[in-house]
Amino acid sequence: MTSSTDRPVSLGLPAVRGAFDDHRPPSPELVGDCVHCGFCLPTCPTYTLWGEEMDSPRGRVYLMKSGLEGEPMSDSMVQHFDACLGCMACVTACPSGVQYDRLIEATRAQVERNHERKPRDRAVRAMIFALFPHKRRLRLMRGPLRGYQAAGLQRLVRRTGVLERMAPRLAAMADLAPPLTRPERLPDRVPAVGPRRAVVGLLTGCVQGEFFPGVNAATARVLAAEGCDVVVPKAQGCCGALSVHNGREEEATRYARRTIDVFEAAGVETVVVNSAGCGSSMKEYAVLLSDDIAYAERAAGFSARVRDISEFLAELGPVAVRHPLEVSVAYHDACHLGHAQGVRAQPRALLRGIPGLELREIPEAELCCGSAGIWNILFPEPARELGDRKARNVASTGAALLVTANPGCLMQVAAALRRSGTQLAMAHTIEVLDASLRGLPVSALGTG
Repeated sequence: MTSSTDRPVSLGLPAVRGAFDDHRPPSPELVGDCVHCGFCLPTCPTYTLWGEEMDSPRGRVYLMKSGLEGEPMSDSMVQHFDACLGCMACVTACPSGVQYDRLIEATRAQVERNHERKPRDRAVRAMIFALFPHKRRLRLMRGPLRGYQAAGLQRLVRRTGVLERMAPRLAAMADLAPPLTRPERLPDRVPAVGPRRAVVGLLTGCVQGEFFPGVNAATARVLAAEGCDVVVPKAQGCCGALSVHNGREEEATRYARRTIDVFEAAGVETVVVNSAGCGSSMKEYAVLLSDDIAYAERAAGFSARVRDISEFLAELGPVAVRHPLEVSVAYHDACHLGHAQGVRAQPRALLRGIPGLELREIPEAELCCGSAGIWNILFPEPARELGDRKARNVASTGAALLVTANPGCLMQVAAALRRSGTQLAMAHTIEVLDASLRGLPVSALGTG
C-alpha cells in the first residue's frame, strides 16, 4: 500500500487512495473478518433476485477490499453498492460476526463524496431529500394528496399504468402513498394514568408523523396507560436515518446533533421510538458522532437511552388491563428492528399478551419486503418483485391482520397486497396493543 507521501495531492481536495478518501473509509479490519463462507447468500434480497456474486454481501465486501487496495471507484462498483438494501439480514446470518452494517454505511458515505452520479439520479435523490426529512413540507403535501385520492385519481393512475411507463420512480412514490386520515396532533405532554413509573420522550418522526399520525397517538396512549409521562418536544425534526443510510454523512450528523439537543433539553429518562429505521440510526449516534468533540460523549449517553416502543414496554412490564382481541395476526419483522436492533421477541411477546390474539409466523421472514427506506423509489422494479414475494408469503398465513413496526414496510406491503388483490387489514404493533387496552373491536384496526 502506498504511503501518504507517495500519493498525489491536489490543493483543496482530499487525498484519495483507490476508491476511498481518508475520512472514515471502510475498515480493513472489518473487511478482513469476512471469510466468504456464503451463509449470507440466501438471506440477501439482491442475491436472491439476481444470483450475482457482486450483488451479495460477500461480493460487496470484496469490492470494498479492492477499493482499499487501490482499485478506483467505478460506475460498476457504485452500482453494486447502491443496489444493497441495507436490510442487515446478512449481519444476522453471518457466523463470523462481520459488521456489514458499519461497512456499507462507511462505503456509501465515500460514494456520495467521491462519485459523480448521472444527472437524473442526482435529481431524484435531491428531490427525495428535499422532501422526506422535512415535516412541514410533508404536511403541505397532505392537502393535495388527499384531494388526489378523494377524486379517484390515484386508482385511475394505478389502473392505466401511464405514470409507471413515463416515470417509474415517480409512479412508485405515488403508488406507495397510504390513504390519508385526519391528522392527530399530540400535546406537548401526555400525563401518566395512575402512579407515574417513568418520564419518556417520544420521537414523532417524519413520514410516521405526517402519514401515520394514528401510530404516534396510539403510542402516547399506551405509554400513558402503562404509567408514563410522555413528553413530545415540538422542536424535534428529522433524526437523520434516511440520510445516514444513504451516505449523506454531513446532513445526518446535523440532524443527529439537533435531535440530541432537543431531547436533552426535554429532560427525559428514555427516548421511545416507534419507527424501526429511526430507532436503528439513533442507537448508532455514538458511532456517527464519534469524531465530534462536542457531541461524542453526549451521543453515547443519548444512544444508550433510546428504546423501540416494544423494547421499552417489555422492560417496563404491563400494568394496564388487556381486553380480548379475537384475531389472527401475521407479524412482519421490519429489517431495522429485527436485524439491525435485534428486537424480535419483544413485539411478539406484546402481541401474545393480548387475550384471544393468535400469532402466525410468515415464511421467509428474514427476507426484506423491498421498502428499505428509499430503495423502493430508487429501484422500483426489483422492489416490486420483493414486495410481491412478501405479499404471497403473508397471504399464505391466512391471517386476518398484518402487523409490523415501520411505516415504510406498511406502505410497501400494502401496495403489494393491493396488486395481488388480497384484502388484508394492516396495523402497527402499538395500534394493536392500544386497541386491546381501550377495548376496541378488531374492525377498528387498519384498512384492507
